Amino acid sequence: MIDSMRTILATAPVNRLSDAAIRVRDATLGWALGKPDDTVRATRTGAVTSDIAAELRGTMNRLKAHAISQDGMRVNYADARRSRDYAYYREQLLPQLAAFDPAVLRTRAERVAFWINLYNAVVIDAVITAGVTRSVTEGSLGGLRFFRRAGCVVNGQRLSCDDIEHGILRANRGHPFIPGHQFTSNDPRRAWVIEPPDPRIHFALNCASRACPPIGVYDAGRLNEQLWQAACSFVDQSTRRAGEVLEVSALFRWYAGDFGGRAGVIHFLCAHLPHDNRRAVIERCDTRTRLRYADYDWGLNA
Repeated sequence: MIDSMRTILATAPVNRLSDAAIRVRDATLGWALGKPDDTVRATRTGAVTSDIAAELRGTMNRLKAHAISQDGMRVNYADARRSRDYAYYREQLLPQLAAFDPAVLRTRAERVAFWINLYNAVVIDAVITAGVTRSVTEGSLGGLRFFRRAGCVVNGQRLSCDDIEHGILRANRGHPFIPGHQFTSNDPRRAWVIEPPDPRIHFALNCASRACPPIGVYDAGRLNEQLWQAACSFVDQSTRRAGEVLEVSALFRWYAGDFGGRAGVIHFLCAHLPHDNRRAVIERCDTRTRLRYADYDWGLNA
């Protein structure tokens, strides 16, 4: 059954399913992967602070200073688990998020920054609560299981990591290996979808793996600058030249459509690479530039 599902998910047409088919898909995945963990649900409700987005940002900044390497690439999950900031996230922010209406976020930048910061917080929390030691892909269909089950409750609606990434930040485009949109047409969470999507979010979301972009904390007032820097840094660090071939992150294969297809990926690389011999290859070959996609290192970023 699991092998058959892998084949279906890898070959089925993406984003062509009806609402009814999406509901059947989600029920099937729920059966195969298990129900969402109860630990992600708020245990009580309470008054929402005047600016929960700022509270989340501040908590992540303090947690980053305490338990995350300066470059954002490694997390000391044991230190994070013991920290006051993680306890505050679990005991104070999660209950407030359960009553928080994201509609109060007025600008696009506020919304994008909030959802990026929440995604990264949820992933750290999920690694700790699930007891991940080697990789988020541990176990049968591990990657699918982890990102589907990890999440939190916002305004009474449960959101998994997949919901935040593929539903909200990627404008409901859906998982690259699972057919159909993330949300059905009448799903209340569609009100939070951010359109059009900014492909640079792929370099801001950290999936607790070594090949992921570093963990940053995003501020609406500096969002464009931060996303530009994140994209440039990731492209520079992950792109290698081998003769006339550029080896790039597998993210560009999985999400090529977000960049406008293969030609869009090449133009994005050219725009964000420094002026060196890698960029010279693209300037010389343009859309004929040969790309090779590196294996993705799913080892835990600990």
